Amino acid sequence: MSQPVTREKIAVFGGTFNPVHNGHLRLALDLVQQLQFDQMRLVPCHIPTHRADPGVASERRAQMVALGIAGNTSLQMDDRELRRDSASYSLDTLMQLRAERGPACSLTLVMGLDTYLGLPKWYRWRELLQYSHLLVVNRPGYQLPIAGELIEFDRTYRAGPELLAEQPAGAVVHLNIRALDISATEIRTLTAAGLSTRFLLPESVRNYIAEQQLYRAPDE
Repeated sequence: MSQPVTREKIAVFGGTFNPVHNGHLRLALDLVQQLQFDQMRLVPCHIPTHRADPGVASERRAQMVALGIAGNTSLQMDDRELRRDSASYSLDTLMQLRAERGPACSLTLVMGLDTYLGLPKWYRWRELLQYSHLLVVNRPGYQLPIAGELIEFDRTYRAGPELLAEQPAGAVVHLNIRALDISATEIRTLTAAGLSTRFLLPESVRNYIAEQQLYRAPDE
């Protein structure tokens, strides 16, 4: 009898992380613990394609991620998009990781349901499943459409989380999991107003923001 394949399981969690906060970090850790990923890679976006310029250099945003995860071996900062002098496309990142880790490795791209709803606007979005699974974290206030190309895609490829270990790519997995209601926008707004952001993000990141004078209101 053949032995079941033991796959390396790597999750990829991308974003502008402007700044990284406890909502990002707790979610990443919960996913590692619940789904037993071998690695959870936080990938700061260098040049966003689906939102406005973050206004803070990617190197600084990456530094905040590194500070936020320091001492936690379950989470890793992956700066590959910063080393690419072009727009940050998830497909390019997944293709590069697949080439590095080989065909047997299970790759999973993590995104919130709000992001998933905009997936048809992504660069070559249907090709993502050739290289990875998609893990969609359901969020209150968001739901799938009742018709259209996304719901057809979702129905075709939806599977249970066990497939993340059984196959290297190709499934869309939805997961209900606790998420802290913290937003980077809120943190930037509080900082600009001179109000405290304590307990919303790691102290190391909070101190870095203060030292670098990030997100301050422009001088009148």
